[in-house]
Amino acid sequence: MSRKPAGSGARKGAGKTSSKKAAAKKASAKQSGAKRAPARTLTADRDAPRRSSASRSAPRRGLWPRLLRLGLSVMIWGAVLLAGVVGWFAWDMPDPNAVMAQAGREPGVTVLASDGSELMKVGDLYGTRVRLEDLPPYVPQALLATEDRRFYMHPGIDPIGIVRAMIANYRSGSVREGGSTLTQQLAKNLFLSRDRTIRRKVQEALLAFWLEARYGKDRILEIYLNRIYLGAGAYGVDAAARRYFGVPATRLTLWQAAVLAGLPRAPSALNPYRNPERSATRAREVLDDMVRAGFLSEADATATKRARVDTAPTDGAGEQTRWLAEWAFDRAADLLGGVDRDILVDTTLVPMHQRAAEAAASEIGPQARAQGARELAFVAMRPDGAVTALLGGADRRKSAFNRAVHGLRQPGSAFKLFVYLAGFENGLTPDSPIDDRIAPIKGWSPRNAGAGNRGVVSLREGVARSINTVAVAVMETVGRDKVVDMARRLGITAPLRPDPALALGVYEVSPMELTAAYATVAGNGRAATPYVVSRIRAAADGEVLYERDRAPGPRLLSPETVARANDVFSAGMSWGTGKEAALPDRPAAGKTGTTQDYRDAWFAGYVPQLTGVVWMGNDDGSPTDGVYGGSYPARFWKAFMTRAMAGEPIVPLTGDAGS
Repeated sequence: MSRKPAGSGARKGAGKTSSKKAAAKKASAKQSGAKRAPARTLTADRDAPRRSSASRSAPRRGLWPRLLRLGLSVMIWGAVLLAGVVGWFAWDMPDPNAVMAQAGREPGVTVLASDGSELMKVGDLYGTRVRLEDLPPYVPQALLATEDRRFYMHPGIDPIGIVRAMIANYRSGSVREGGSTLTQQLAKNLFLSRDRTIRRKVQEALLAFWLEARYGKDRILEIYLNRIYLGAGAYGVDAAARRYFGVPATRLTLWQAAVLAGLPRAPSALNPYRNPERSATRAREVLDDMVRAGFLSEADATATKRARVDTAPTDGAGEQTRWLAEWAFDRAADLLGGVDRDILVDTTLVPMHQRAAEAAASEIGPQARAQGARELAFVAMRPDGAVTALLGGADRRKSAFNRAVHGLRQPGSAFKLFVYLAGFENGLTPDSPIDDRIAPIKGWSPRNAGAGNRGVVSLREGVARSINTVAVAVMETVGRDKVVDMARRLGITAPLRPDPALALGVYEVSPMELTAAYATVAGNGRAATPYVVSRIRAAADGEVLYERDRAPGPRLLSPETVARANDVFSAGMSWGTGKEAALPDRPAAGKTGTTQDYRDAWFAGYVPQLTGVVWMGNDDGSPTDGVYGGSYPARFWKAFMTRAMAGEPIVPLTGDAGS
């Protein structure tokens, strides 16, 4: 029998023993794990609150970065939006280079009287361009002290100035200061409209930056001084200096500079000519501003206030001359085909005649207004058509409508001039007998004022007493078409129809045209074509751009016809309806005119050297309280002629004046 090796059995026994030990270890481990489990649970319970706190703090640590990112995003998109808005506003902004390359202003027109004195200035008026270094230093300093004290410190926009203005306005409870810089004001005046919109303010700021970058401070200040509007039609310190003080800007005193520096805020309200006390108060404020800005000592400011100098305005013959001056401006533009440079317009206005007309209006006008004639018009004309005086209404400040040139009213019996001239050309004389008992014409019968019909009268008496039936009888004798032709020949352009009432002045005419017709008679029958502009010159060098031909007008009436007209119309002033206008020291002729219900009252008269026509009534055609041609209009004419002809030679009506 075989025997197993001893070692093999031992190994087998040992293997069993090892397996048992391993199993025992596992069991022990399980038991040990079961015993330690509560300890792990206890540890977890102890740590649980700490993990909960950490879980809450983690989101807080991430909030601020997110807010920062959100804020940056809002800022970026806001900047993009702002840039877009600015870009949009800049898109339709005017091209500053193009504007600066042009004159940047409308040409100025200076209207002068026949003696060279200034009547007014029309359009944008600029004086001589001045350089900054040529001005007294206090001229720009006064402006800077009150308009932009930090001008040399800001880039075109002044945030500090804006805040200061806001605080000052808040404290005062009203808008006392503005935040716009001088550069912004220049940008607005040069390039932009007056609209108060966000777009304009943005464009104003952009243009201010452009001006600062392009020109620099001194150049901007110089442009501003030459462009700023200072009231009374004056742009720039030189024009204003000449307008208000009669001196160039280089000779302004400190007080005068303060007056001008106070004007930009309210040019009309602070006009030193119209509101001297308000202007002086503002000038004192400017001097105080100069002290605060360090431009002036307190002592110098006090001395200047005590030595104030009043204005020396150069408004010519007064506000009433604006009717003629504006008419002259329109005529100058027509004669030149437009105005493209500064010009001087020499007019035919005679200051003494204009003053005489204004004096007559002041003397007689209130009396007529008391009887319901609220308006008037007047034209004075030489035999060649030169208008020497003109009133377009009772008061230019209340109404700018030029009734003398553009008004159309029924002339009444003043139209009979054309009837009798046609009669004289067709063989009638002042002594021709006329039966004023005229038969009805197609059912229409003219009526006479006052005593009715007189029977057979001389043509002279018919004119002197303004008998309507005599005028109609003459017209029917010579023919209505000839009366219309006579009116057309002498310059009446209004529609006229050859009907029976034509002789009584039922068709409207303008005072200017009626004056020219009577002036033709005064001038021995030569055409009197109305004109107001005698010459136009370039303001820069005096080049003559236009000059009226001085040749006499063509003859429209024969000397015999004129002599007969002088006869009958002088009778009307001697003992007829126009006797209130009679001049005691010189021969004159004229005709009254009154329409139905006293709606229009006229007097048209002449001496050989001068013709005058006055109308009184109401713009709406309402009746007056009995104002007729032989009353206030005749007295107005006499008052005017007495002053206007003072010192002039006495010339007989049969003379050759104007021929």
